[in-house]
Amino acid sequence: MSDIHKTLAESLFDLERALRELELWDTEPPSNQALASTQPFAVDTLEFYQWLQFIFIPRLFQLVEYRAGMPESCSVAPMAEEYFRPRPESGEAVVVVLERIDRLVTSAP
Repeated sequence: MSDIHKTLAESLFDLERALRELELWDTEPPSNQALASTQPFAVDTLEFYQWLQFIFIPRLFQLVEYRAGMPESCSVAPMAEEYFRPRPESGEAVVVVLERIDRLVTSAP
């Protein structure tokens, strides 16, 4: 496993941990219809934390598993900042991890 894939996997585990600590981790997945949204961040069918849990994290873990190339860009932290704007102190850990993931993916060769 390359260093970038290893670091990404560690960051994804950190993201999961941060969401769980905020009690923003669902035990049941949303419906297939909700997951099939074509809107950015599935804003029409999912809460942002659900999008992270059920779409973002699994997709990035696939990149790790298959040692695939990274997307050309990644800018999820600004959405997290917006989502947590009413309670910024509670989402700070999530934003920090997402900033790390954004930098890591964007700087990947």
